Amino acid sequence: MRSLYLNGAWTPSASSGAIDVINPATEEVVDAVPAGDASDVDRAVAAAREAFPAWSALPYTERCAHLVRALELLQERADGVAQAVATDIGAPLKFAQKVQTGFPLLMFHTFLQLVEAHGERLFTGEQAGEGDSLVVREPYGVVGAITPWNYPLHQIVLKAVPALAAGNTFVLKPTEVAPMAAYALTEALHDAGLPAGVFNLVSGTGPVVGEAIAAHPQVDMVSFTGSGRAGKRVSEVAAATVKKVALELGGKSPNVILPDADLAAAVKNGVADVMRNTGQSCDALSRMIVPREHYDEAVRIAAEAAQKYAPGDPFEDGVRMGPVVSAAQRDRVREYIEAGVKEGARLVTGGSEAPEGRERGYFVRPTVFADVDTGMRIAQEEIFGPVVVLIAYDGEDDAVRLANDTDYGLSGAVWSADSDRALAVARRLRTGQVKINGAGVEPRLPFGGYKQSGVGREWGLFGIEEFCEVKGIQR
Repeated sequence: MRSLYLNGAWTPSASSGAIDVINPATEEVVDAVPAGDASDVDRAVAAAREAFPAWSALPYTERCAHLVRALELLQERADGVAQAVATDIGAPLKFAQKVQTGFPLLMFHTFLQLVEAHGERLFTGEQAGEGDSLVVREPYGVVGAITPWNYPLHQIVLKAVPALAAGNTFVLKPTEVAPMAAYALTEALHDAGLPAGVFNLVSGTGPVVGEAIAAHPQVDMVSFTGSGRAGKRVSEVAAATVKKVALELGGKSPNVILPDADLAAAVKNGVADVMRNTGQSCDALSRMIVPREHYDEAVRIAAEAAQKYAPGDPFEDGVRMGPVVSAAQRDRVREYIEAGVKEGARLVTGGSEAPEGRERGYFVRPTVFADVDTGMRIAQEEIFGPVVVLIAYDGEDDAVRLANDTDYGLSGAVWSADSDRALAVARRLRTGQVKINGAGVEPRLPFGGYKQSGVGREWGLFGIEEFCEVKGIQR
């Protein structure tokens, strides 16, 4: 069984409990991590608190030198990390290499570039107002982070790298479902010579370790990524000590296809966006909003596109979609599919049955629903699986209304042959990000949500500033 990482050393948990790590493609136990408890959190926070004065006093260039070395080590170990992620969450190996490992390494590098370019202004201060007044950014202190299983390395990098670069010390509770990427990152930070106590890892469950971190009076900030239900609980627990809370929560993102768009390109791209990572992406474009005059054709294209994502073993050549991460997640997705049928949506392809030949493992059929009403659960609730729903609209105002008809506001997309028109519609969407005509990912843009999709921003310079207190100095 693995250990905790406390005060610069691999350390047994005070708890005797263990949590099995299960390969979702085979249902076999592949590892185990400690089921940590509140006393483990106390030890981790004490180590982080003790390390904070010296770490925060270092010039930001020296802090980043440690991070540069850790990035180099992760890059050298990238193949092994990708193998671990593919085993942990069932992501196809090529996807695990390119996206689950390659993208967080790009984000890691981008954060270091941004600190190099802007660190003097951020941490030494910039002039503001009259005279010699300064605005400076300082670390919060001890940051507690609680991260999910869908992008296990990426979500830690988004929190740990900017927090550490800004001078905070760190206590991580990684997902217990897919924890191996967290251990790989911790090993790289350790081997890079990060001072003891600056980074600590406590494995365990959310109700035990997560709540202990959120409630801890010596934790100055909590950064959480996960479900809305859990995010609300983190906020409630953290409120007792009035600490900073950053939340990146769920989504039910709209894919608005305007009448003049390239319909085939827009629909195929939208389906691919949902099927990536087996639908387990908080920003998945799971609601396809289509002009009524093109609706039947869009449904046909979507069904054909989805059928190309036959679920398979992540390590088999040519597999584009693996299992969902756990039995609980499989059952949740299948229940939503059954609910869609019961509520009267038209099941175009897929369904709740196990894919043929995939009875073992947590596999779900790629599923497309048509004739979906916005009041249906499958149109309003985050399914977190390979399920696309198509909704018809009449006129641009109706499209925008439908796009915004949700409690979430994390992401969205607009497709049009007229880029100015697409931009105008994008501005009307109540979401934190919008992609126009399938634009690529820009790691310097902010990532975060409106409404119940969260509080705060990650990625880019915004993601660094999120981990900084702001101080005004008048002189």
